[in-house]
Amino acid sequence: MKEKLKKLYDFSNTWTGTIIIVLLVIFFVAQAFVIPSGSMKRTLLIGDHLFVKKFAYGIPIPHIPWLEIPVFPDIHGNGHLIEGKRPQRGDIVVFRYPENPSIHYVKRCVAVGGDIIGLLNKDLYLRPHEGDEYIKKYYDKRDIVEIDGKLWVKNPYKRLFPGIQNDPRIKPNGIYPEQIFNFPPVKVPKDHFFMMGDNRDHSNDSRFWGTVPYSLVVGKPWFVYFSWDRDYKIRWNRIGRFVDTLQKDPRFIDKNVSLGDVIE
Repeated sequence: MKEKLKKLYDFSNTWTGTIIIVLLVIFFVAQAFVIPSGSMKRTLLIGDHLFVKKFAYGIPIPHIPWLEIPVFPDIHGNGHLIEGKRPQRGDIVVFRYPENPSIHYVKRCVAVGGDIIGLLNKDLYLRPHEGDEYIKKYYDKRDIVEIDGKLWVKNPYKRLFPGIQNDPRIKPNGIYPEQIFNFPPVKVPKDHFFMMGDNRDHSNDSRFWGTVPYSLVVGKPWFVYFSWDRDYKIRWNRIGRFVDTLQKDPRFIDKNVSLGDVIE
């Protein structure tokens, strides 16, 4: 046994061994990801470098980094080597952009399969598929509204995640897409997820290109290992923080961060 461990140790110190170990970590454990745009401000900021937990929702089929070539065939037809639990309402999720799977997006899951979701005057309305009793049990009564005899949850995530913002400068004027302000209720297909950015009025998300199937789900943001702004100033207070802390603790929601001028 000791001899085998010595051989493994020696192999890990070679270039080949190092590359294999790094690839195994990237494929199955964690992968580095940089927040490139402002669609998740003020929860996640441009310049946040974070690790994505690859095993959060099963084990997705590994892809060769940068080339985005799958290493294994999709024998299960769901984009995963090992199937796992699905994203839950409120989770921040990293996934492949449905219109170009070589690109990774990060958004918040606001509805799961079977839910009905809609937008009216920028307010998000959610009807979980579990129905009225579930809504009354698990949601703040201040957020529950009745429409046509059915219960809905109005802006179900804003109380828990203070980084979710609307930009008061963005108003209906014929310039901005209607989906920013209103879209009719839609039912999320089975094993699909409706994704939206926390920076609601500056996010290119499911309102524009539809739901995300489980086959494109990659993982869940884990923790920030480095962060700097566009002036290359290091954000020391964010380094080493778990994303779950950043999204719930108001101390890390910087109200001075501009929400942006374009949809990202």
